[in-house]
Amino acid sequence: MATALLILLLVAPAVYAVEYTVGDTSGWTQGFDYTSWVSGKTFKVGDVLVFNYGGLHKVDRVSESDYNNCASSNALESHDDGNTRINLKAPGTQYFICPTAGHCPGGMKLAVTVVAASPPGTNTPSGSPPSTPATTGTPPSTTSSPPNGAACFFCSLYYNVMAVLFSFLVVAVMG
Repeated sequence: MATALLILLLVAPAVYAVEYTVGDTSGWTQGFDYTSWVSGKTFKVGDVLVFNYGGLHKVDRVSESDYNNCASSNALESHDDGNTRINLKAPGTQYFICPTAGHCPGGMKLAVTVVAASPPGTNTPSGSPPSTPATTGTPPSTTSSPPNGAACFFCSLYYNVMAVLFSFLVVAVMG
């Protein structure tokens, strides 16, 4: 019983975040359709985007305007480590481009719409259709909204309950 509870405590938090490898096995590269890759995926606050790339490629997080114009001079973030992990921290649309000359206009750009995380127990299955249909071409324009207060409350409550249960488990095993 104690072992099962310990395993539950260790694995439960990992169930809620999803790690997406951008472009799947192709990675962050030229000649890949990132609009199709995003289609059908629901990205939530807490999920992680992993960009795998090499050579001349980089990852810049940019504004919607810079995304539409393939401009990186005002990048919000720039990465060139070949294995970039982006934590999706807030609802809204995030925009990424490769700043190497010619790559973004050639399609090496990604727009990801992030929704608020669901409270524990109400997650929809990964890969479920997004609340707004994806379109080809220019990504939909959305405005950022504040984090879902109810989701934050339930996440906090969940972790506090888990901490108390863990304390009881330690006392039961040690005492």
